[in-house]
Amino acid sequence: MDVSLLGSLKSKRSPPFPLPGRLLTPGGDTMTTEMQEIAITEDKPLLTGQTDTVKDAELAARILLDQGQEHSVETPHGVLHVTVHGSRTTRRPAILTFHDVGLDSKSCFSSLFKFEEMQEIVKNFTLIHIDAPGQEEGAAAYPQGYQYPTMETIAEMIPTVLQFFNFRTVIGVGVGAGAYVLSRFTLANPDSVEGLVLINIDINARGWLDWAAQKLSAVTSSLTEQILSHLFSQEELSSNTDLVQSHREQISKSNLANVELFWKNYQSRRDLNIDRTSTFKCPVMLVVGDQAPYEDAAVECNSKLDPTTTSFLKMADAGGLPQLTQPAKLTEAFKYFIQGMGYMASSCMTRLSRSRTTSLSSSYSMDGSRSRSRTLSQGSQGGQMPPSPSQTMEVSC
Repeated sequence: MDVSLLGSLKSKRSPPFPLPGRLLTPGGDTMTTEMQEIAITEDKPLLTGQTDTVKDAELAARILLDQGQEHSVETPHGVLHVTVHGSRTTRRPAILTFHDVGLDSKSCFSSLFKFEEMQEIVKNFTLIHIDAPGQEEGAAAYPQGYQYPTMETIAEMIPTVLQFFNFRTVIGVGVGAGAYVLSRFTLANPDSVEGLVLINIDINARGWLDWAAQKLSAVTSSLTEQILSHLFSQEELSSNTDLVQSHREQISKSNLANVELFWKNYQSRRDLNIDRTSTFKCPVMLVVGDQAPYEDAAVECNSKLDPTTTSFLKMADAGGLPQLTQPAKLTEAFKYFIQGMGYMASSCMTRLSRSRTTSLSSSYSMDGSRSRSRTLSQGSQGGQMPPSPSQTMEVSC
């Protein structure tokens, strides 16, 4: 047999099954034996190799989606660190998040958006996580005397982020200080926001008593403890849960100089001046834990919003950070909220028991007076329609 021909055959990937010897030579058994030897030298069949390649590509894509793509976006008021997850499709609004003081986008939202039931939403929307100036992990300290942007100025930086990623509208999800920033942004740019989820929102400036209490706290408590009192309920702090302890360590190891700048500016915030005649133009879902530090503030905010477009979710056993302690319940509420906006109408809902108090604020009796609120206790069934836009839903779950 020609040696060069045999070498050529051995250098090529053989098929996953032996070919009949008669197709290559009429010489008989010798070639058949040689072909069998050539087939044996193939370690991995071609189809298996293709499958492994596909799996590797899927794994790489999954890792990229989990980690996100980080960007530094130049705005007229400074640089913002932004992390994007998803395909960046602009056919739907992006989900835009903003974190609270003492947290960054990862520590504030990772547990919620990586939650198993949330993946049905995540795969259909682009996620844009914004870190407040200098609050991202590994941020460099600002120089002495640096003028940190006010809460209003931070809100004015967001339109540049939308332009950078070519998104016309967003669904905002904010916590604490982040909820305040997104509220400012929404009031100034009503056409850019299709919906708002505000967790632990406080729309009021601090009064003199709050100012005095803060000054006293600054003398008697460290910055870390002040922020923990902002993030968690007194019950959580007293029991010193694992969640509290992990955040205490995280804040202590962060760039405290930058955190303090953000904290002081949030404490110096101004009133949002919201009332029934001057309010958000989009659907709003207010969320607060039943023992959260800002429970009363969230209740007051709810009283000032349009009852026909507002849902109020007060979560039992949720503490100060319900997106971390009760991601399942918050995920289901978020799905209902998105369904009410016309997205994901066929979404499969989980079955979580809840007690609902429905204020039929837009319903009137025959004499023109408002009808009395009704308390409903019922289970949440899969596929149930979201609450009517003409109702304000207060939920304790």
